[in-house]
Amino acid sequence: MSTLSRRERGDVAPLGRMDKLFDEWFRSLPMRRPFGMNWDWPGEDLIRVDEFRDGDTQVVKAELPGIDPEKDVEITVADGMLRIKAERRIEQDREDKGYTRHEIRYGAMTRTLPLPLNVAEGDISASYHDGILEIRVPVPSAPEAAAPVTIPVSTS
Repeated sequence: MSTLSRRERGDVAPLGRMDKLFDEWFRSLPMRRPFGMNWDWPGEDLIRVDEFRDGDTQVVKAELPGIDPEKDVEITVADGMLRIKAERRIEQDREDKGYTRHEIRYGAMTRTLPLPLNVAEGDISASYHDGILEIRVPVPSAPEAAAPVTIPVSTS
């Protein structure tokens, strides 16, 4: 079941947003296992996305082949951040097939992306087709700047 929920601001540490962005950037680097060290987070991987502007809508396309969007995808919005969490489940009869190579990734995957300012979370929509999750975020137009006000200076 796909869900969209919102958490209150008190749930997040002051630098939590920056920490999440840094962690995901670090995980996306091509040098993930230098000199035999394993930097992967167990059971998690980074969801690959394309993000672009389509008129007044921010569009995020996430690559999630082999996922049942109604059961295995959770989309949440909190503190100006969009979080996509998905899980690809392991086939039950996997061990009986005598694999020569087994490279398909199973387990939990996440991605956290910043949202544009002043987005109404209730207007965000998501759809899934042919292994691509598409999230559409309507972006409000920038408020018009007020005319400058001249403040008189009084002398006493």
